Amino acid sequence: MSAEASGPAAAAAPSLEAPKLSGLEPGPAAYGLKPLTPNSKYVKLNVGGSLHYTTLRTLTGQDTMLKAMFSGRVEVLTDAGGWVLIDRSGRHFGTILNYLRDGSVPLPESTRELGELLGEARYYLVQGLIEDCQLALQQKRETLSPLCLIPTVTSPREEQQLLASTSKPVVKLLHNRSNNKYSYTSTSDDNLLKNIELFDKLALRFHGRLLFLKDVLGDEICCWSFYGQGRKIAEVCCTSIVYATEKKQTKVEFPEARIFEETLNILIYETPRGPDPALLEATGGAAGAGGAGRGEDEENREHRVRRIHVRRHITHDERPHGQQIVFKD
Repeated sequence: MSAEASGPAAAAAPSLEAPKLSGLEPGPAAYGLKPLTPNSKYVKLNVGGSLHYTTLRTLTGQDTMLKAMFSGRVEVLTDAGGWVLIDRSGRHFGTILNYLRDGSVPLPESTRELGELLGEARYYLVQGLIEDCQLALQQKRETLSPLCLIPTVTSPREEQQLLASTSKPVVKLLHNRSNNKYSYTSTSDDNLLKNIELFDKLALRFHGRLLFLKDVLGDEICCWSFYGQGRKIAEVCCTSIVYATEKKQTKVEFPEARIFEETLNILIYETPRGPDPALLEATGGAAGAGGAGRGEDEENREHRVRRIHVRRHITHDERPHGQQIVFKD
């Protein structure tokens, strides 16, 4: 009887110890950190719930944190099933493994995902992948960041919202060539194109300081408007009606000097500026009760809009020798 009892007990002992060695108390030795054939030795990884199989050679081939973990220098945690637990998101861990296998990987197109991959590469100390991600992010910033943005106005309400939402002075070009019931003069198309080109040049030169808007729905054919602190300061209309031999024609002008001058004028509205006390004291502007308020004339001048318009309707022809004359107010 004792012999029969000792036999089953002896047979049961290995089955009780086996889970203890392989699952309950695993350590570096449990995975054979010094295997004779490392290529055939697979490791099971559980990275934030994402499961991966790989080899020791892949994990220890480059000088990374993973090499430190699986070369015995850092203690690793495993569960009862032998899965090595890594407390990180597993979203980009497959890309990390592929880089360790091949030395290069296709990088994500999304800037957000590229930044996430960079964070994981930094955590695992994969230096080559860190440099690739940083270079890709720098190239995206250089190629995708526009020098300046020019909104296109599609409704009066949108224009009001744009003017109210910015603290910068505003330059708006309204160009609508089809908004005309007469034919154009021979130079009108060229001058309309010159106005548009000048608008683009000013937008590049003063980007960051002025907000530039394009309007393609207004009543005018070509008209510049200049705003400061939310109100219109000046307006330059570039169209006029002239008489040909038998019919009226629309002429588009290119007052380049005037447009450039008005653009420079609204730069004084870049930041709200109050009166300088020292300057007022030096000039006597703050002396007496006169400094307490502004006169009605001064307020009217402040709200007056400088308009340079070509006359829309001309009832007589004063052209000498058949030449066209532009009549201005």
